[in-house]
Amino acid sequence: MGPGQRLLLIEPPFYRLFKDTYALVHYPLSLGYLAAAVKTQSDWEVVVFNSDFLPASDPFEAAYFTKYGFTHYQERLHDSSADIWQEIKAVIAAYLPTVIGISAKSANFAAARQVAKIAKEVSADILVVLGGPHPTQMGQEILAHNDIDVGVMGEGEKTLVELLASLEDGGNLGRVRGLVYRQREAAAITAPREFLDDLDALAFPAQFAPEVLHDYQRYPRSAFSRIFATRGCPYNCFFCNSKGVWGKRVRFRSPENVIREMRLLQESGGQAIHFDDDTFGVNPGYLRALVTEIKERGPGLPWSCEIHVNLVTAANIKLMREAGCSRIQLGIESGNNEILRQIRKGFTIEEAKAACQLVSQQGISLETFFMAGFPQENERTLKDTLEVIRSLDCDKVIYSIFTPYPGTEAFEYCRAQHLIDDNYDPSLYYHQSPANHFCPEITAPRFREISEQIEAVVKEKNRLGRLRRKTFPPLTSDF
Repeated sequence: MGPGQRLLLIEPPFYRLFKDTYALVHYPLSLGYLAAAVKTQSDWEVVVFNSDFLPASDPFEAAYFTKYGFTHYQERLHDSSADIWQEIKAVIAAYLPTVIGISAKSANFAAARQVAKIAKEVSADILVVLGGPHPTQMGQEILAHNDIDVGVMGEGEKTLVELLASLEDGGNLGRVRGLVYRQREAAAITAPREFLDDLDALAFPAQFAPEVLHDYQRYPRSAFSRIFATRGCPYNCFFCNSKGVWGKRVRFRSPENVIREMRLLQESGGQAIHFDDDTFGVNPGYLRALVTEIKERGPGLPWSCEIHVNLVTAANIKLMREAGCSRIQLGIESGNNEILRQIRKGFTIEEAKAACQLVSQQGISLETFFMAGFPQENERTLKDTLEVIRSLDCDKVIYSIFTPYPGTEAFEYCRAQHLIDDNYDPSLYYHQSPANHFCPEITAPRFREISEQIEAVVKEKNRLGRLRRKTFPPLTSDF
């Protein structure tokens, strides 16, 4: 590839730092949307590099992340000679981009900084741009790291295209909304970027994947199975900050537009689809309109989603099954009603159990999310969660430990309660980290002991779930 205007978009490593056989085996939608916007609205060459990718990944085990994996992660994160960093350096050197865009969440921010450092080692002239949830929440604080030149706050499609146009036109970044950047050694912040209203106008990420995705041929077709139907979330969970990234006002794609993307994925060899929305359907009216469209005009592929307990009704779940829904995920989080009230889930554990039963009655595979270690927890509330996990009839439990991410309400609450100090290092805290301990009524050793009990129950339950899915497959094919 010769000289020119080149953009390299990078997903930093995370899972591969824990274990050589762990990986993110799908096309990151955030980078896919950005690449599609650049392809359709500029003359820049663009490449997407998912450095956390391998063609296959071992099934994730929570207990591994909390033990051996944590040690491996810390060692590799700070070892610049590790193979993963040399691989990234080789890719950057091969493409030699004008601009590198790195997607960063709080959990992989340390890895994103390492990628930025490597980019500057390859060429000090590369402009390093950081986007994603972490810079959106942290703003100018990311510029404390000298290898990061620009931060994108909020949705990035328009911002990135305008930033590239600005570089072509002399580099006046002050005209581009949604940026933080250095100006004479000080941080400059531009006007906020408005949210996109017309989501139907966005190009489909998978449409350009064969052209832009590094190592495209090594990806299984299942890596292109994910889509969004909405952006934004109307709920207000204590620990989540979706509203800070996407806004609280939900924006909807038309059902017809969603169907067109589903058909594209099918034509590209896809055999199943997963909706990555924070809450599928969002409200009863849109849910029924979208699912009816899938049932009547969809490609006939099995699909899955995460749905809010309050949207689980017999009529909705029946319609979803008839439209090809093969798996439903429910974010229950706690088995204790007082904890559910304090984290603002908007339902009781009795309502959550009833929702699980409705899903199972329709023959749809059920997965549940649970989280332990909220600041308001005590041993009794954790025991309630453990007992609910034991009692639920579901195929899989996704277990995590409460993690306060910078910029969230939960983070500020923990800081006010002196559970977090000024030396807080986000790279040490993720949803299975053994360092996580933010419930003052339980000592750290005791919390780790209880968490390991939950992990063991989850591991056994998931083992039995795998056997059951093999022996008694769901009504529609699972994935």
